[in-house]
Amino acid sequence: MKISKNALNNIFFFAGVAAVVVMLFTFDVSFVELWEHLCHAGYWMIPILGVWILIYGMNALAWRCIIKGNTDPDEHVGFMRIFRLTITGYALNYATPVGGLGGEPYRIMELSKDISKEHATSSVILYAMMHFFAHFWLWFTSIFMYLACAAVGDLPLPKSIAIILGVIAVFCMAAFYLFSKGYRNGIVWKVLTWIGYIPGLKGWSQRFRQNHEESLHNIDKQIAALFAQDKKAFFCSFLLEYFSRIVQALEILFMLLLFGIDCGGGIDGYFITFVHSILILSFTTLFANLIGFLPMQIGVQEGGFVLSIAALGLSAALGIFVSIICRVREIIWIIIGLALMKLK
Repeated sequence: MKISKNALNNIFFFAGVAAVVVMLFTFDVSFVELWEHLCHAGYWMIPILGVWILIYGMNALAWRCIIKGNTDPDEHVGFMRIFRLTITGYALNYATPVGGLGGEPYRIMELSKDISKEHATSSVILYAMMHFFAHFWLWFTSIFMYLACAAVGDLPLPKSIAIILGVIAVFCMAAFYLFSKGYRNGIVWKVLTWIGYIPGLKGWSQRFRQNHEESLHNIDKQIAALFAQDKKAFFCSFLLEYFSRIVQALEILFMLLLFGIDCGGGIDGYFITFVHSILILSFTTLFANLIGFLPMQIGVQEGGFVLSIAALGLSAALGIFVSIICRVREIIWIIIGLALMKLK
């Protein structure tokens, strides 16, 4: 029996609502302590929440570059439509397990109402690849940010941290190689082939490839075509995604300033504090993505914030505060994203 798109939309919606309820009742602090943290944040919650309008806007523009470079001239999707699907897609990604893959099927389903299903699928896959590609570049460039801070005596560089930075560098370069192969040759057929090696999924993988062979190869051709034929769209999307991660560090900066941490104040002090915010974000997201099979990375993100903030010589209490406020921000934006699913 074929399920209608409206029924699938309702399934995604109620799955998201259920996840939010679970999250609200699995906070590591009591509601009294949570309220105290929110009162401490005060009016700073406005820029902390508001900066995500800019971040999601940059994400939507990055996706729009891919859609325009990956579809036929007669296919058109308005920016506000993309902006809405960006927010709802990330809301489902935050709320669902398995590395935040809940939003991609929803985006494909909704985008296929505006363009062909093959173009919708390849555009969503390309954007998901670009999102992770930008993350790897954030982690890679953060290594040099840390080394620069260590060179001027701002941060320590013991042997243990040097080894960790070396491992991250090797990890990122290996990922760059895999991404380059995927961008040049497509990735969907290979991923489905790899899935076939998972016990219990070999039969499903073979049947799916046999039944959709032509469509899957077409999707891979479209993925490879963006990099080969429209490098402007590719690099425009990449830069928007990368700098959206830099902008995301502003919310951590706001919370550091809330605690009076400004490295002496002035332009130099605020700049160094912002660099510290980027490093905190980078190493926290790396930790969370390595163990990304939990909804909203429950417990993992908190631990990542505490560890990364402690590594910079700041208190663990600050790490807990930052993680809780970020968790509240995520829940608020998840609710906004779920509401957008139902607004026509």
